[in-house]
Amino acid sequence: MDFYYSPLAATCRSILMIGKALGLEFNKIEINVAKEEHLKPEFAKLNPEHALPTIVDNGFVLWESRAILTYLIEKYGKDDSLYPKDPQKRAIVNQRLFFDMGTLYKALGDYYTPQLQKKAPADPELFKKVEEALGFLNAFLEGQKYVAGDSFTVADTAILATISSFTIVKLDLTKYANIVRWYDNCSKVAPGWEENEKGLAALKGFIEAMQKKA
Repeated sequence: MDFYYSPLAATCRSILMIGKALGLEFNKIEINVAKEEHLKPEFAKLNPEHALPTIVDNGFVLWESRAILTYLIEKYGKDDSLYPKDPQKRAIVNQRLFFDMGTLYKALGDYYTPQLQKKAPADPELFKKVEEALGFLNAFLEGQKYVAGDSFTVADTAILATISSFTIVKLDLTKYANIVRWYDNCSKVAPGWEENEKGLAALKGFIEAMQKKA
C-alpha cells in the first residue's frame, strides 16, 4: 500500500500508528511540502486536493486522515475494538474524530502555522481558540480513561497525534489535568507510539531550523 505523507503532520503520524496497530506494511513516500512536492502534476493527478496523507490501496485512492483511519480498520482490523460496530459507541468515536478535525487540530494549525511558515506574530484571538479546544477535550475526559469511552479507540490515536504536536511547540498543558492524565497513559499504551515519536523528532528539528532562520 502506497502511503504519501509528511512525518511533520499529526494527521500522517496517526496513520503510521494505526498501521502498526493493524500490522500493515506501508510503502512510504515522503512528500516535502516546504518544497511544494505536493503540487507536482503527478501527485495532483492522484489527489487533486494536494492533501496529505494519501493512500493507494490496490488502486483505491483515499485522503483525509480520519477517513483513512476508519477505512483501514474496517478493511484490515481483526475485531472492532478500535472502531466499535455498536451504533452509539461508534457515534461517540466519530464525534471525537470530527472534533479533532474541525476544532482541535484546526486550532493548532490556525494558531501555529502562520508563526512557523510566515513569521507572523502570535494572534491572541487564535490562541483563545486553542484554549477553548483544549478545554473541550479536558471536559470530554472528565471521569474517562479514554476520549471515547472506557477503551482505547481510533479517536485516541488521532487526538494523541494532535496533542503530541502541542507538546513540541511547548504549549503548557498543566492546567488541563484530565488531558495530562490521559496523555501520560495513552503515550504508554498506544499501538505504534514509536512511529509518532519519530515524527515528533522530525517536527522538533523542523521548528528549530525555522526559528534559526527567523
